[in-house]
Parts: sequence; C-alpha cells; structure tokens
Amino acid sequence: MSALTQPVASVLTLVVIAGMCAAVLLTSGRAVGAEQDVIGSIDSAGTRSIIVRAEPAAGLDTTVLDRIRNLDGIEWAGAFSLAQDVRNAAFDEGTRVPLRQVWADDWTQLGLPETLPGDGDVAYASDTALAQLGLDGPVGPVMLTGGSGGYAVGGRIAVPEHLAFLEPLLLAPQPADMPTAPVGALLVIAERPDLVAPVAEAVGSVLGVDDPTKVSVQTSEDLASLRAIIEGQLGSFGRTLTLGILAVTAFLVAVLLYGMVMLRRKDFGRRRALGASQRLIVALITIQTAAVATVGAAIGSATALIVLAVTGDPLPSWSYVAGVCILAVLVATVSALLPAVAASRREPIRELRVP
Repeated sequence: MSALTQPVASVLTLVVIAGMCAAVLLTSGRAVGAEQDVIGSIDSAGTRSIIVRAEPAAGLDTTVLDRIRNLDGIEWAGAFSLAQDVRNAAFDEGTRVPLRQVWADDWTQLGLPETLPGDGDVAYASDTALAQLGLDGPVGPVMLTGGSGGYAVGGRIAVPEHLAFLEPLLLAPQPADMPTAPVGALLVIAERPDLVAPVAEAVGSVLGVDDPTKVSVQTSEDLASLRAIIEGQLGSFGRTLTLGILAVTAFLVAVLLYGMVMLRRKDFGRRRALGASQRLIVALITIQTAAVATVGAAIGSATALIVLAVTGDPLPSWSYVAGVCILAVLVATVSALLPAVAASRREPIRELRVP
C-alpha cells in the first residue's frame, strides 16, 4: 500500500529494475544460452569417446570388458569383433558388407532395445548397410561370404556419432555368456569430457594385449579442451557484463531512493513524531523497494525472454533467469538500505518545524 501512495518513486524503481533484468538477459543471458547450446553439443557421447583399434595379431579379446568394469569414470563400454563380410542371401554376387559382433552390458547406448531377440544370430543394420545389401527393409537373411553361416537382419539401427567410424554399420549383439572372442575395436565413453584423458590412460593399461604396437587409441581430448576454453571465455564475459550492469543499477536505485527520501522527509518526520522507530522506517523503505523490485524483475525478465524467443536466439536456463531476478531484487533492497537509514535518522522536530 505504501508503494501505491508513492507512484513516482515506485514506477521509477520498477523501470530501473525491469531494465536491469532485461539488459542482463539480452546480453549475458544470450551468451549463456549460446554457451549452453555449444556445451550441450560438445558433451554428446561422440566427444567423450575413446576408440581402441586392434589388429588381429594384437591379441585383444572380450575379457577386456571385465577389466574395464573395475575402472571409474566410464559411462559405457562395448567391444566389437573383427569384421566378417556378409552378403544378401538372395544374391550370390551381392555387395559385401562388414558385419561385427558386439558385446556390451547396455544395448540402449547403441540405439537398440534392452532385450534383444535371438541368441547372437540377429543383426541390426544402418540405412547405408541396408542399401548396400539390397534389402528394402530392415528384415532379411545375410550369409557369410564363405557360406559357413549367416544372420537374420531384424531391425534398423540409427548410427550414433561415436559409431560413425564403423559405417556401413551391421552389428550382431552377442549374449554375455558367449565364449571369449577376438576384438577388433573397443569403444569407451567417459562420464565427462574432462575425464577423457585419464580414462584413456586407464583403459590402455588394462587392455592385456600380446603386442601393444598393433593397437591404436583415438580420443576426443582436443574437444574436451575446447569445451573448457569455450566455457571459460563465455562464462568470464557473462560474469563481467552482469557485474557491470548490477553495479550501475545499484547506483541508480540508491540515488533514486535517496532523492525520494529527501522529498518525503516531512512524511518520515511525522511518522517518527507519531512513535515510529528507526527500525520501522528502515523496514518500511526496504520492504517497499523489494516488493516493487520483484514486480520489475518479473516484467523485465518476461520481456527479455519474449524478445529472445521472437528473434530465435538461444534461451538461458530457467535457473539462470531465476538467479538474475533474485539478484536484481537483492541489489535493489541492499541499495535501499543507505537511503532508509538516512530517512530513519531525520529529527522529527527539525522536519516538522514551520519556517
């Protein structure tokens, strides 16, 4: 109610806080939204992957998965057999496509259902593999080129970024109780980009191969470093800009409220004469300022988000928006303390004295 009786001060404070929130969200908020988009793409599984390639003479086999399970910082690991050429069973001279058996604890990372049919004899093909095999759909038999066996294609697999190196992709998931088999490629995904380097080193130490010279390790460590650089530069820019806007806003609110207090000094003098304590005067001004600032923060933030959405710019997270609003209200409230203390110390006799 007190804020309504002082419309000029209330409106000016509301406009300043709304402008502050809008300015922060349209500048550093836009940068934060862009940072979140970039970091989100960098943090995909492909940028956290460690690919180990092994030649047949290396001696890498599926027992490596048992040793990897004991390592920390790993989200997923899968082992792929050496490639076996298969063809469409309906064409003796059809295009050969490499098929790989795969062992893993979680098939969903490969875009497959948790429970798979068959007993290691069902394969899943990418669109590229299906086209090369001459299959109209993800169903049909394929034969090993030597004629010693075959698989039934039972579904389509969307190739994730971290499996693009195996295209054309044709995978035959194997049950966990299968006998030990040679491995031609090992894919490990770290939990976080900053863990890529230490996880790669740990994985290399437990490979247990016969000839380490026949093994190569490829990581996305450069992308992890890029993530840290982007996060650091954009974060520093956003913090500096936000602090500058907050400092200017705090100064404006303090000057505005001090001027309003001087104009209302007789009102505060009357309140003191009627028995109001200094604490009550301080509380009255700060609470009034906080209430007006809350409304202003909501209006300014909503306006900025609408502008960002209309222009197609990335939106910051809701936690960031809430943080800006809370910070704006705190800045306004703290800035009101000095004028509030000055108002509470006005002498009633001096302010009510008639010239």
